[in-house]
Amino acid sequence: MSFSDPLGDMLTRIRNGQQAHKSSILSPASRLRQNVLEVLKREGFIRGYERLAVRPGLEELRIDLKYAEGSPVIREIHRVSTPGRRVYSKIGDLPKVYNGLGISILSTPRGVMSDHEARQANVGGEVLCKVF
Repeated sequence: MSFSDPLGDMLTRIRNGQQAHKSSILSPASRLRQNVLEVLKREGFIRGYERLAVRPGLEELRIDLKYAEGSPVIREIHRVSTPGRRVYSKIGDLPKVYNGLGISILSTPRGVMSDHEARQANVGGEVLCKVF
């Protein structure tokens, strides 16, 4: 099955899984999805993830969701740049999400990173999603 927006599909699976209070969810694997999950793990929004082989040539990502006192750690997660409308930002024009409490995830020439890391590296790029 092909998706027109695979990253948006994964973000929706995370959002739905947390609303249903699931401990973990499954999503088809790709390198971009794995890089975004690595940023979410580094920033403390998920407990972790694991790449599982379903059969030869087909892999899935098991994402362990994180909760604090019974409520999901991720309050909002939404896609900014879509396949039909790409959003690019210079590092000086990148706004802070909820005054720095949330993060933007960017795809830069140096790889996928959070807005904090992009400011330190002084690189801009495509704004993939915002998380709070």
